[in-house]
Amino acid sequence: QVQLVESGGGLVQPGGSLRLSCAASGIIFGAYAMGWYRQAPGKQRELVATITSGGATNYADSVKGRFTISRDNAKNTEYLQMNSLKPEDTAVYYCNADRFTGGIRYEYWGQGTQVTVSS
Repeated sequence: QVQLVESGGGLVQPGGSLRLSCAASGIIFGAYAMGWYRQAPGKQRELVATITSGGATNYADSVKGRFTISRDNAKNTEYLQMNSLKPEDTAVYYCNADRFTGGIRYEYWGQGTQVTVSS
């Protein structure tokens, strides 16, 4: 059974920092590209950042220079370090695991963790 469990969300003031974690089980973690997505109220889910199995990263323009995605394959965990947070970063943040192999795509999602940026 595949599980992606996010943690680290919460309430933070503008300009503050949070670190999200996503612990994976039931998959060969190192073989998956991992990512973070977010969904604000009334909006579609959007990509925040991704990291390939080889460690290459990609960021949404809105978070470049403020957020850093990383992974620890030994711990089956990915992270999202969020600095200089803004009210518009408020959303539910979702962990994603994605792999395409043998003509089949395997994609899994976590349950989400709420991030609220407010004074």
